[in-house]
Formats: sequence, structure tokens, C-alpha cells
Amino acid sequence: MALKSTIYKAGLQVADIDRNYYADHALTIACHPSETPERMMVRVLAFALNAHERLGFGRGLSDVDDPDLSLKDLTGQVKLWIEVGLPDEKAVLKACGRADQVKVYAYGTSVPMWWKQIGPKLERTRNLAVVSLAPDISQALGRLAKRSMQLQCTVQDGAVWMRQDDDAVEVIFNTLREA
Repeated sequence: MALKSTIYKAGLQVADIDRNYYADHALTIACHPSETPERMMVRVLAFALNAHERLGFGRGLSDVDDPDLSLKDLTGQVKLWIEVGLPDEKAVLKACGRADQVKVYAYGTSVPMWWKQIGPKLERTRNLAVVSLAPDISQALGRLAKRSMQLQCTVQDGAVWMRQDDDAVEVIFNTLREA
């Protein structure tokens, strides 16, 4: 018998002063049996940083051809494709061909080795942005995970804070590639 996804509920308040975006989102997040809380919370962070009324979670680990998050316009065209983790070159190139803009949020101790291998192969893409999170930051995000969460994400002057109750994580990115 196959294991089922664990369902998380999150109330997410986004105050993105840099984009002038302020909204509350009620999220239902399916955490695949092979997905860690750390990865799931990086997906939630990616949602918060790109928040929009039409941004939604994809099937992610359940379907390798589906993005972790995507934003489609009213015609169904993919405007933004978001991947979390260390996707392979073919997946990133495929995403770049399907969407107007692609963002990768890489995390973990293997990021430098992954980027050294994949970075040169992605030079011809014009619509790809790649950022990485230090392992201690992604792990701290993972510790915020609870089955029922009330999260606040604040973005101001490039600084990002994710909070739940009295726990706060300052999120610092290393930009590997700008679109």
C-alpha cells in the first residue's frame, strides 16, 4: 500500500514592501512521503516571495513534469515556473521552454557541487534565475513546520524574514544567476 501525503494547513501573511504586495493566503500543502519538512518550508518560502492570487502549488515530487509552484495567466500560459531543490539540467531547460520566467530555489550542502556541474550548461537560458539558501537557513525553516501554522513573511529592502509565533528566521540568499 502506497504512503499518502501529509496535509499541512498554513495561514500565510505576506508583507512584501519591495513589491508593494500585502495579502493573507490560506494554504493547503501536501507533503509527499519522501519530502522533508525542510523542503516543504522552502516551497512555502518560494510561495511567499512570489505571492500572487494565481500562484499555486504543483504536484512536485509526485510528477516530475510539474513545477513545485507555478503562476499561469488567464489563458493558461505559464508565466512563472518555480523549482525547489537541485533539479537536473533537462528539467530546468524544459521549464525555460515552457514558461516566461523560471526560478530555482536551491538548498542543501550539495548546492556548490550541483551548480558547478549544471551552471555552465544553463548559460544560454535568458529567463532563468537561481538562488541558494545556506543549509542552516533551510534547516531553520524546516523547524518552523507544524501541521497547522500561522506564518508571517516580511520583505523589505531585500531582507526577508519568516516568522511563526516567537520563532523567526532571517532568510539570506546567494544569487547564483539572475534572469
